[in-house]
Amino acid sequence: MSEINIASLFSGAGGLDLGFELAGFNISWSNEFDKTIWETHKRNFPNCILDQRSIVEVQGNDIPEISGFIGGPPCQSWSEAGSRKGIDDHRGQLFYEYIRLLNEKKPLFFLAGNVSGILHKKHEDAFNNILKSFEDSGYNISFKLLNANDYNVPQDRLRVFIVGIRKEYKD
Repeated sequence: MSEINIASLFSGAGGLDLGFELAGFNISWSNEFDKTIWETHKRNFPNCILDQRSIVEVQGNDIPEISGFIGGPPCQSWSEAGSRKGIDDHRGQLFYEYIRLLNEKKPLFFLAGNVSGILHKKHEDAFNNILKSFEDSGYNISFKLLNANDYNVPQDRLRVFIVGIRKEYKD
């Protein structure tokens, strides 16, 4: 079986990337803007291209041929411990950069993760708009709130995962 290449957006040090790598995927390209994380990411994924620009500067043709996107746009604007400004915070709006790149690249699937606070009643309209934007981009989507501890991660960490598969592959 050939490797399934995926791109990681908002990669951080690569925690989500590692899970996908352990599941047999190849992280061929990543994007992370925070320079304090670059060295760690490079050590964790020495064979991965690390694009260090802001996501707003990345174009779909900058990303090599891939089958999927993974990533978690910044969570501070959705977090109960953060600003809770949601879509009114520029970081909350970065979900739309993820969607823009989906529209440009059209991978077979994507997974986007974020904190449980995104499900708060205060953010209901914004979250529904994000889901609709994913769907309007040509994906059948579903989402679920999961606790990392239930998957052998040694922390009690609730995360919302949105998964999309191109509509032409619905069956």
